[in-house]
Order: sequence, then structure tokens, then C-alpha cells
Amino acid sequence: MTERAYKIMGNAGAANLAIGIVMIIAGVASGVILLISGANLFRAKKGLTF
Repeated sequence: MTERAYKIMGNAGAANLAIGIVMIIAGVASGVILLISGANLFRAKKGLTF
């Protein structure tokens, strides 16, 4: 009985670790995309005249 509980806890820990790694990668990727798009906006700002 307790061995089954340890297996379930181990699987849950592995799943949490995998999800955490995916979330870190997604956060870094979205940050890079936001920086690039912001730089493009600043570059395009020079050509505007009002």
C-alpha cells in the first residue's frame, strides 16, 4: 500500500518538474518575442510625423 503511494508521489513530482521546465521555456520565449516586437515599434516610431 505505501509502495503504491510512493510511486504516485514520484510520478506527480516528475510531472511537476516537466511542467515547470515547459513553463520556464515558454516564459523566456514570450519575453524574447516581446522584446523584439518592442524594438520594432521603437524603430518604426522614427518615421512617424504628426
